[in-house]
Amino acid sequence: MGALDDFDHERHVRTALDLAREAAARGDNPFGSVLVRDDEVVMSESNRVVTEDDVRRHPELHLAYRACREMDAAERAETVMYTSTEPCPMCAGGMRSAGFARVVYSVGGDEIGAFTGENSPVRAAAVLGDRTDVHGPVLNEPGRAVHESFDW
Repeated sequence: MGALDDFDHERHVRTALDLAREAAARGDNPFGSVLVRDDEVVMSESNRVVTEDDVRRHPELHLAYRACREMDAAERAETVMYTSTEPCPMCAGGMRSAGFARVVYSVGGDEIGAFTGENSPVRAAAVLGDRTDVHGPVLNEPGRAVHESFDW
């Protein structure tokens, strides 16, 4: 496995932001995520809470679910999630169970409240603790632009 620090963080965050834009165009909230192993995308999801009428269809949580079904624990421990926005507490809980190596986000949980009108009382690092490294923001301005163009 390539060193996590050598992964092309900006390329993968851009892919997550593209997925967030796709979600918004479809009528869902603008969130997107990818799972990356060996610096290559192995799974991707975008938010489908509205179109699937399912509160669990946050991309981070659905990727954690899929990863637990399709990868063993050792593979998940070598996987990085890149996401348009810092995971909410629900998603971070699922990611904790999945045991990913790292999460890299564009827009922080401390920033998202300015767009949504809701501030999470818990940041992802508080949930993920010593299990998953939380890194961000990466490409913060393009990430913020996705939320600024969405009709929150």
